[in-house]
Amino acid sequence: MKCGGSTLAALPDVFFQDIRELQESGVETVIVHGGGPAINETLGKLGIESKFLNGLRVTDEATLEVVEMVLAGRINKEIVRKLQQNQAKALGLSGTDGRLIEAEPVSNAGELGFVGDTVGVNAELIEGILKLGYLPVIAPIGIDKQGQRYNINADTAAGAVASGLGVERMIVVTDVPGIMRTIDGEKKVLPQVTFEDIEEMIASGEIYGGMIPKVRAAMSCLHGDVKEVLIVDGSVPNVLSKAVREGGIGTRILRG
Repeated sequence: MKCGGSTLAALPDVFFQDIRELQESGVETVIVHGGGPAINETLGKLGIESKFLNGLRVTDEATLEVVEMVLAGRINKEIVRKLQQNQAKALGLSGTDGRLIEAEPVSNAGELGFVGDTVGVNAELIEGILKLGYLPVIAPIGIDKQGQRYNINADTAAGAVASGLGVERMIVVTDVPGIMRTIDGEKKVLPQVTFEDIEEMIASGEIYGGMIPKVRAAMSCLHGDVKEVLIVDGSVPNVLSKAVREGGIGTRILRG
């Protein structure tokens, strides 16, 4: 499951109780989270300018320190605390722990700085934590063989973790019910879309504004073994149980 740090922070206790119930029933869940707004806020307080290039954060050494502090520290532990307050068993990790997320510099590192692409995932470590009955909560910081850390886009990291675990479906928790289209003058959630449908809807203006990066982020999770991404609204009661057991909620994005 991939979730933005700000989205998770705003979710009610019932969402975390739903995760606990899934955990107790034997459904294994892994969370990979982001935290862009909290990083921007902390950088601003420290007088460091936030710069982006094609949606990725330009990350120099000073920015990397803040990214790691906010993601692996504040946001990661907030999520773990929230889960534990609702009696779920959770363990917070950074991608650097146990070389969980192996990374290399992105091809345009000259412009982006310490931004990484994933080249490997320590699936055994994640599986070991799951076997102990804990839910891994992963901050998307990567590490290379020389010990250099990298800021990794949360969607890229989530897709890599899902693929490394051989998971076919990933759930992206957002604050929208799915991808919507106007049908007979009424906005309706589309149960299923392909990449082609999405590009068509962006071109026609059906998908616009803040929804474009959300949809593109979900699309970027579809690589390796991941066959579909499900976009759901985290504020819907028992949304994860419904997604896992019943279906018929949110929008499924398929490659084909």
